[in-house]
Amino acid sequence: MPGNSRNASKRVTSKKGASMGSGGKNRSGLKGRGKTLPADERPWHKGYSGTERLPDKTARKQDKERRAAAAEGRAPKVGVPGTKDTTWGRGGTGRPAPQRGKVTGRGGPRVAPGRRSNPTKEGPELLLGRNPVVEALRAAVPATALYLAQGIDIDDRIAEIVRTAGDRGMPILEISRNELDRMTGGVLHQGVGLQVPPFAYEDFDDLVAAALEQTSPLLVALDGITDPRNVGAVIRSVAAFGGHGVFLTQRRAAGITATAWRTSAGAAARVPVSQVVNLTRAIKQAQQAGFTAIGLDADGETDLYQLEAAVGPLLVVVGSEGRGLSRLVGETCDLRVRIPMASDVESLNASVAAAVTLAEVARRRAAES
Repeated sequence: MPGNSRNASKRVTSKKGASMGSGGKNRSGLKGRGKTLPADERPWHKGYSGTERLPDKTARKQDKERRAAAAEGRAPKVGVPGTKDTTWGRGGTGRPAPQRGKVTGRGGPRVAPGRRSNPTKEGPELLLGRNPVVEALRAAVPATALYLAQGIDIDDRIAEIVRTAGDRGMPILEISRNELDRMTGGVLHQGVGLQVPPFAYEDFDDLVAAALEQTSPLLVALDGITDPRNVGAVIRSVAAFGGHGVFLTQRRAAGITATAWRTSAGAAARVPVSQVVNLTRAIKQAQQAGFTAIGLDADGETDLYQLEAAVGPLLVVVGSEGRGLSRLVGETCDLRVRIPMASDVESLNASVAAAVTLAEVARRRAAES
């Protein structure tokens, strides 16, 4: 055995020689794919403007999908340049929203059993519950399909839902309750679900300008609230107590999802909602427009029941669950307001604190008028 190695399995033969070339067969795989197109020129990108000529291959795929959708009586899964805006909400993007979710044999989004539906911001959502679905249809949300559980109890709301969906030519799919449970991940649906494209947010400048046209402007800002149920509950309180809009951050915060819509009981159709990149900058912009910004803080120096600023243009800033107002946002507010509590409760839920504050503001304004 050569050398001093005791490894009987050691290779003692020479290494394999050099590999032969491919003879040019793989030459095409070495070619570049050309320059990267900007987002507004890529038909599969959410930033596609819809005005450029589609590549032949993409155009054929989209045409095939449209024909298949027409044959099956459902909405196509691809955007069609030149069609109306299919996003929903009081704001609009001006272009069809891409739908990237997988589709089951019945035309609904596929959700793994035992898991909640968590679509991306660009994917379809399911609005659940009789009241939220009725409100969505009344608000002319551009829904793409209506799902009804077999054997559902027919009341006035279901009758209106079916009638409105039928008048709008929307596909109405009757599925088993187990299938609807699977699609919704076990969320309470009351036997009805409405598939909608992504929510379209109001422009922030338009939100502020529209509020200032009111007699007593009232806005609410959400500082990093991550639970969509809290977002929906705040929007519902804003609608109940005469508020004129809500704005929240794009990152590290919940937006208007199906859960938020359901919790709002459809109030999101009546209250304009805006997303901002920088909450501190947005608060300063509202202050420059004439709003007094108050931040809800358990250690605030101003008592809610002594809030003289409630009768003027007011911006109520609600902190996140757990940590409350962030440092910069708290420093930007004109006042920090606390809610007096009789017991030793550490703090209130964010949506409850917002509701209590808005109710007191509405009471003071009613007393002044």
